[in-house]
This record gives sequence, structure tokens and C-alpha cells, in this order.
Amino acid sequence: MEITDTHNFPAAPEDVWAVLMDPVAIKACLPGCRELRPLGDDRYHAEISIGVGAVSGTFGASITLSDKSPPSAYRITVDAKGKTGFARGSANVVLKPLSPGTQWEVAASSDGGGLIARVGQRLIEGVARMTIAGFFSCLAGRIRMS
Repeated sequence: MEITDTHNFPAAPEDVWAVLMDPVAIKACLPGCRELRPLGDDRYHAEISIGVGAVSGTFGASITLSDKSPPSAYRITVDAKGKTGFARGSANVVLKPLSPGTQWEVAASSDGGGLIARVGQRLIEGVARMTIAGFFSCLAGRIRMS
């Protein structure tokens, strides 16, 4: 699955970057995230509950941030496994200054398997887009507070 998205924030790139690098903010804004624990060196362990249609499950995920160029770009890689399947993906994130504010751009790709992947690509993509929308709504509130 390939997803591209943009979102504008009414804050400077440095402020958006700071929130995107804050595990507490990310955990609070990521739907279904039960745990986000730093492992050091831009690596994290997450426990995330995901539901697609009638299929749901909890996934353990390994998350790595790389190619960081503060405050303008980074790459995130995720490898998640659970009883209902697995998912792997990566995304390139770019923050572009606007006048005023910042535009967040992402180009992501993922694949998965198991029971959760069998429910259909359209359902999975719809859940992914709803999750992204909820994440950015929450993140925008955190950026305004910082």
C-alpha cells in the first residue's frame, strides 16, 4: 500500500519537529498506542491495538528513525507483528516552512500479511487514512500548546 499525505501546522518547523520527536506526544496522539518505549539511538518499541473491519489485534512494533535532518526531514521504519498478522513499512517525512507555519509531507509504503491483511485493501487503506487524520488533529493541538 502506498500513501502520500500533507498537513499544515500553524507553527515553525522547529516546533513541529520537537513534537514529532517527543515519544510522549506521539503515544498520546497515535490511536491504539498502549506503549511507546525508547530503546536508544532513535529506536523504539511500541504496543499498538489495531482493528480493521471485524478483525482486531495487538501488535508489537519495532520503530526506527533514520536519515534525520532537523528540522526538515527524517525516515521512519516500522516492523510490527501480532497474532492476526504482520506489517512492515517505511515513510519519508519532510517539513517545509510556510509563511506562516509548516507543511508536513509524507510518502509511505507498507505491506502486510496474515488475517488482518485478508480483510481487503480498501478497508485497510480507509483505516490508515482515518488514523492519520486523528493523529494530526491531536498533534496540531499539542503543537499549539507547546
